[in-house]
Amino acid sequence: MMNSQFDGRLGRRDLLRLLGAGGVAAGTGLMLPKQGQAATQIAGKGAKIVIAGAGAAGLSMASRLAQRLDGATITIIDGRKAHYYQPGFTLVAGGIKSKDYVTSTTAEYLPKSVSWIEEAVAEFDPEGNKVVTASGKAVPYDYLVVATGMKLDYAAIEGMDMNRIGQDGLGSIYASPDAAHATWGAMSKFVEAGGVGLFGRPNTEMKCAGAPLKYTFITEDRLRRAGNRGKAEIVYAANNKALFSVPIVAEKVRMLFKDRGVKTHYDHVQTGIDLGRKVAIYNTPNGPTEIKYDFINVIPPMRAPDAVRNSSLRWQEGGFAADGWMEVDKATLRHKRFANVFGVGDIAGVPKGKTAASVKWQVPVAADHLVADIAGTKSDAVYNGYTSCPLITQLGRAMLVEFDYNNDLVPSFPGVVAPLEELWITWVMKTMALKPTYLTMLRGQA
Repeated sequence: MMNSQFDGRLGRRDLLRLLGAGGVAAGTGLMLPKQGQAATQIAGKGAKIVIAGAGAAGLSMASRLAQRLDGATITIIDGRKAHYYQPGFTLVAGGIKSKDYVTSTTAEYLPKSVSWIEEAVAEFDPEGNKVVTASGKAVPYDYLVVATGMKLDYAAIEGMDMNRIGQDGLGSIYASPDAAHATWGAMSKFVEAGGVGLFGRPNTEMKCAGAPLKYTFITEDRLRRAGNRGKAEIVYAANNKALFSVPIVAEKVRMLFKDRGVKTHYDHVQTGIDLGRKVAIYNTPNGPTEIKYDFINVIPPMRAPDAVRNSSLRWQEGGFAADGWMEVDKATLRHKRFANVFGVGDIAGVPKGKTAASVKWQVPVAADHLVADIAGTKSDAVYNGYTSCPLITQLGRAMLVEFDYNNDLVPSFPGVVAPLEELWITWVMKTMALKPTYLTMLRGQA
């Protein structure tokens, strides 16, 4: 059961003021708009703007540009009619929310002035200033915003069968709301029966790198609350020598894992799975190794979608080149070689920023530079790498982890919410306050 008192210096009345009157979702970097707040419009000068992708970044960008530009033609391209609130997938897989909690529709967040081509993007041609859809339709642009998100490369894990998620101890949160719900079913059976629970993350960039840790903590706590912790072994296979990219956070997680009896293997990169034998296969510095499991949460490698990977928009060299991430300036999100192209959200090849909270800070920066170009002015807006992860550590408790490109902690409420303490208030922010502010962000008002 949740404690009836807040940890730290925040009481119930403070919480109500914070979430209501203040309009802030801590741990997300998302601010609700003040009454009467509106963007100043400028003449769009007939500019043709194409937004590739209608996820969190694409919809937020469409809303902001529609508010700021008068007379521009804005077109968004995406074939998916459903919109998924992806920060909620872990909550579904943890039995905290129903799968309906994360599903809505793309149409309900699109401004009326924005045209929607309900197709996938098949090709980018930045040299020709056009995008080609799956049906072969060429869509010209003056400005392009790439917000395609990323590709879940399940095929890179030999033996993986997405159709079997939820069966025989196989879980995988990221695939879909249905997969997250099926994972909850598989985890629940494991909590009852015990055995070996196996967790980890891929050796690529990934969305919300804290999610694998959250789900490990949630599963461990479920076992403890069911009185079955002694019947289970929890194993976390880290892809490198750290549990998180920010050193101070990695050390805190290491200490919590030690305290809660989570066994950690470092430098383990999953390459395959034998679903029949219930064995995961890893590459390690000492060669391939196998770990048996009774329950496993498989997180696939994550890469840029093929349309970006196969285009000249991708990084040509360096650490982001191998997986095809889009080459953008990390401060402005503007493409380094095509000045009329911007990349926001998961697709952006920047050192941090694959969270919904990052989108909140990225989109206004990119939009400001794009609008300034149309207006013939300059923008000094900068994205500092802000990334946020309300890291659940047990049911009813979470840590508020916020950091920037320099791995510096950048707390939203210094002196009020300690960033590396397990607090009930942070749990409330994650499970109650984040989604309303996220939806406000989609409408360009956060």
